[in-house]
Order: sequence, then structure tokens, then C-alpha cells
Amino acid sequence: MTTRPRVVSGMRPTGQLHLGHLVGALKNWAALQEQYECFYFVADWHALTSDYADTSGIAGYALENVADWIAGGIDPERSTIFVQSLVPEHAELYLLLSMVIPTPWLERVPTYKEQQAQLTEKDLSTIGFLGYPLLQTADIAMYDGRCVPVGDDQVPHLELSREVVRRFNQLYGDVLVEPQPLLTPVPRLPGLDNRKMSKSYGNTIDLTDGSEAVVKKVRQMYTDPKRVRADIPGTVEGNPVFIYHDAFNPDVAEVDDLKARYRAGTVGDVEVKTKLAAAINAMLEPMRERRREVMARPDHVREIAVEGSRKARAIAQATMERVRDAVKLRY
Repeated sequence: MTTRPRVVSGMRPTGQLHLGHLVGALKNWAALQEQYECFYFVADWHALTSDYADTSGIAGYALENVADWIAGGIDPERSTIFVQSLVPEHAELYLLLSMVIPTPWLERVPTYKEQQAQLTEKDLSTIGFLGYPLLQTADIAMYDGRCVPVGDDQVPHLELSREVVRRFNQLYGDVLVEPQPLLTPVPRLPGLDNRKMSKSYGNTIDLTDGSEAVVKKVRQMYTDPKRVRADIPGTVEGNPVFIYHDAFNPDVAEVDDLKARYRAGTVGDVEVKTKLAAAINAMLEPMRERRREVMARPDHVREIAVEGSRKARAIAQATMERVRDAVKLRY
């Protein structure tokens, strides 16, 4: 029996994973395996909250994402990797939570109106989209998740989960564990065009990109727009090329040298970008190799997800026995 606290986190399978996922979650997930009992899940029901009109890619992306997780250092022997919809108890707990939570609590979640405003091409006026935070709470509470890795911007979402658990426990006794934020520093990576990184903008470097694709994408990166020639001093601060150098180039001396020469107007964008592409490819190559090994046995990826879901479901069933007793739904 483990005495390590549990960490629970998931990703929506809405496309290929990119460098933003790597620095924002995956690297941290891998590191957490040392100290915590980790449950990492493919949030396919969460994907339906915005992508319900076309579900054709979700299952494929789910397995692709799991392959990326393993390539990025998630060890199926140390972490439980599972698929949300293969553990239907999540839906039952979500339903029970929805019975006791006032609608205004959900309407005040920061991203609720933000995403409705941003994703105008999608009809997000659904109960599923509104109830997203309750499903998220069920995902965490199902495994007595003590810690949830979050960046600063995600703390309000977790605070709602904490409030939901407190209300449920006030009504039915001390049934669910109140999760705590595990604050993690997340570098803010802009997209290649200096907008928010998003697949829909086509401004990402994907973890599945080959070395030539990385070079091509880096060449197209946004830099200082005022710098029309290499001999004009340029701005380093807020420049995506240097943000990426800081995130992915371990050669600090090289980065410092490039910054100094960029500010002095003695280095061209070509050299800066060439060295960045080389650093990114050097970082991605071991992951590419591990991914090739994983994808050489695609059935094995499915087996990992199914077996992890079986393990997760055994825990979920025990949790729901406790919850049903508390709610007095026994016949």
C-alpha cells in the first residue's frame, strides 16, 4: 500500500501535442513521479465539451497523446495512465455533484465566458460545457487526489473544485478529499507568430515534428519587427526566438552571447534561428526515438491505456461505494 500522496492530472485529446504541452505539463508530470503516486488520464469526455460536433479524431489522438507521454518520460510502471471514458464512475460522480452545485458557481468560472467569446465558431451553450468544472472535480476527487499540478492561471479553477468538495462534504459527511494546488512554474511560450500558441492558429512546433519541419518552422518565427537588417540593434525582451532559446537551449553561454550580439546589432536572425532549431532538435531527438519504439507496437499503447483504466476503475468503484453510502442511495 502506497503512502505517497496522489497527483491527478489529464489532457484533452484534441490534436497533436506541441512544445507548449511539453513545458506546461509533460516535463512536470515526469518529475512528479519521483515523489507522488501519479494518475494521468486522457480527458476524452472533456474533449467533447467543445468538439462534440466532430468526434472522429478523439480516439486516435488519445493513443497518439499517450505515446507522447511515454516518450516524454511518463513510466506506465510508475504512473497510472488511463482513459476517462473507460471509467464510467466519473460520470456518476459528476452527476451527483451537479445535483448540489448552484449554476452561478459555474457561470463565474473565468474561462466559461472567455472561451465562448473566443470560440465563436462553436456552440458552447451546452450543459456539458457549463459543467466542465464539475467533471474536472469528479476526475480529481475520484482518486482522493491530494495534489493537482497547476500554473498560476489555473488556481481559480481548482479553487472551485475545492468549494464543490466542501459543499458535498457539508451535505453528506466527510466523503471526498479536498484537493490542494501543486503550484508549478510554467514558462509562458508564445506561438511562432507571437500570438497565443494554438493548433487552430497553426503556430506550434509539435512533438511529432521531424528535424526538417522544426528548422522550417523556426525560420518562420516572429522576431523584432523593427529590425529590418542584421546591423540594427534588436530587442531581446519579449522576442519569441529568445523566449524559446531560454526554454530549450541548455547552452547558457551561447544564449547570452546571442542576446548580447542581437542587442548590439552584430548577429543576424538566420544565425539566431539556426542555433535555436539545433537546440530544439537536440532536445526532441531522444523523445522521437522513444516514440518510434512505442509506436512500433501500437497495440501496446492501447494495452497500457486499457490496463491503466482497469486499475483506475477499481479505485473509482471503491470511491463510489463510499459516495453512495454517504448519499444513502442503497436498496
